[in-house]
Parts: sequence; structure tokens; C-alpha cells
Amino acid sequence: MNVSTANSHCTADTAPAWYLVHCKSRQDERAEQNLLRQGYACYRPQHSCERIIRGRRQIIAESLFPGYLFIQLAADANWAPLRSTRGVIRIVGFGGIPLRLDDGLVEHLQQRTTAPVKPALEAGDSVRITEGGFAELDAIFVAMDGEQRVILLLNMLNRQHQISMPLVSIVKN
Repeated sequence: MNVSTANSHCTADTAPAWYLVHCKSRQDERAEQNLLRQGYACYRPQHSCERIIRGRRQIIAESLFPGYLFIQLAADANWAPLRSTRGVIRIVGFGGIPLRLDDGLVEHLQQRTTAPVKPALEAGDSVRITEGGFAELDAIFVAMDGEQRVILLLNMLNRQHQISMPLVSIVKN
């Protein structure tokens, strides 16, 4: 869709409405920063998750909808700068007309994405060992042993044995 024609196809209502912006691959954060710098109201839903990066457990924020973000625009707003904003491909629409989203959708997403982060592993969780001499065995997560190791309970020979191993060697069941 040509963003420059979006202004002429909108309804006569000039109240701000939410629209969906399609961003270039892996550039939704860049597009959001550039749009905010230009004075647009944007919202990029994110969720926090635990990831293992270079062998270390880290909590990172990821886009809930990679490649997309929401922008609030009035029908009489200047849509032309969107066309040349770095990271932006187009406003999502049908037949050359931008698709106006339900106002409650973004509000609902804002409420839902502010939930606290739950750790990926909690004491008592069932895990499967993926590497080493205990590979393919099930165990119970007890606690973290520093940044890169975990303490597990492993049931062997009708006894529970406590072992410590690298975090990257387990997956949650």
C-alpha cells in the first residue's frame, strides 16, 4: 500500500485511531524509535522471557508480534513521513485503505503485557537432561547454582541423588 494515499482514503472522522504498521525484518524496534522521534504515538507489545545467551541465563524483552507495531493516527494527520521512516514498510490495509483497528484491542494488549516475568524454571519443575552421561533422563529442578549451572534431583537405583550440571544441558518438560 502506498502510505501517501492513506490520508485521502480514511473516513471523515478525525479522532485518533490505531493502525498496524508492517516493519522490515527484525527492525520493529528501530521503526518504533524513529516514529517516536517524529512525534507519533506508537505501541510495540513486548513480553519478557528467559533465554540462554552465550551460556548465561538472561531475561530479555521480545516483541509479541515480531515485524509489527501499532501506531495511533488521526485521519487528518500527515501520513507522508511514514513512507520514508527507517524500518517501516507500510501501514497494513486492504485495497489501498489502511485498516483501522478496534480501540479496545491495543488497550487490552497493554493490560495483558504488563504482567510480571515468571522465571523459566521454578523449584519442583520436571526437566529432561539433554547432554552428558545423564542424557535423556528426567530430573527435578531444585535451584540455580550460580549463573550457568543448575542443581537437580535425579532418581537412580531407587534413591534421589543431587547433581549439578550446566544450565544449557537441560530443557523443561
